[in-house]
Amino acid sequence: MAPLEAIIWHDGQLRIIDQLLLPFKTVYIDIKSVQEGWDAIQKMQVRGAPAIAIVGCLSIAAELAKESSIFNDCTSLHTFVCDSLAHLITARPTAVNMKAEALRLTEYSCSLLTTSQSVTEMMNSILAWCENLLKMDLATNKTLGDWGMQKILQLSKKDGEDGFSLITICNTGSLATAGYGTALGVVRSLHAIKKLKGLYMLETRPYMQGSRLSAYEAVVEGWPNATLICDGAVGALLSSSQVDAAVVGADCVAANGDTANKIGTYQLAVLCAAHHVKFFVCAPTSSINLKLSSGAGIPIEHRPALEMTSVAGVPVAAPGIACWNPAFDVTPARLITGIITEYGVFTPEKLEEEISSRI
Repeated sequence: MAPLEAIIWHDGQLRIIDQLLLPFKTVYIDIKSVQEGWDAIQKMQVRGAPAIAIVGCLSIAAELAKESSIFNDCTSLHTFVCDSLAHLITARPTAVNMKAEALRLTEYSCSLLTTSQSVTEMMNSILAWCENLLKMDLATNKTLGDWGMQKILQLSKKDGEDGFSLITICNTGSLATAGYGTALGVVRSLHAIKKLKGLYMLETRPYMQGSRLSAYEAVVEGWPNATLICDGAVGALLSSSQVDAAVVGADCVAANGDTANKIGTYQLAVLCAAHHVKFFVCAPTSSINLKLSSGAGIPIEHRPALEMTSVAGVPVAAPGIACWNPAFDVTPARLITGIITEYGVFTPEKLEEEISSRI
């Protein structure tokens, strides 16, 4: 079965699944401008660090395709691209992929200024760059998924005779990427060789990306023994020896391997360590920021209290209660077994050395 398409780009038009409506409605919305892209990212109609970067860049491409005649020279086009990227970064500051791709696109646009070409030629080059980002993410995640699959197969429990049961948090599949997934890409690769015994998904409070999104993907894809659990049940599950490994995504990985991911990831890592369960972070190199020496430098986004005090618009908390609602936490490198990338699987201690030699 082909993966879900959460991001569709065709003939200069960008459409995304409105993830706020899942799993009950599958509705695509049009993104025609940078501001609409910013709004979709900030409101979490699109989420997942790779998908945020893709939609951000393609929102620039969509506006360029629609307003191609408004630029009189290459300098004004370059200014528009740079200003748009700076704005898009502010939508959700923790996810490093948007910053990384903004830097790359800014540098590329700058290089185009030094060549003798028309505004149309420069615009077409920028459009092609943005379109290629979608293709590259899909290829990167497939490679990452296969590396992760091979690593999981090396786990000694029963030699994998009956397959492997994994646990994850949040959503890291087709809905969070170009269409394959990072942590759920590993799940997908295991399933493809019939070595996926089961998948446990934390509901991922307060925004419920596990129950709304990962569970939705699991049902659509037909993954075996896909099981949703309450966030508070993870310790009890791990103590039962039913889980072979944890696979999680990453919004930002520091040079030392400290990883920011959806709130609740840190406690999952602590409990995995307590129960001797391998804990893997799945991160394309676009999610790794070697300029940050540790997780202490990762900015943590805080979300509105309403996301905690209501579910699907229904109030569930006492009126007037104060709320602390960080969207992410940082898992220290000492709790991470390995970081799965498109270049291989590396221990946190080796990450900076290995990635520096490849990018």
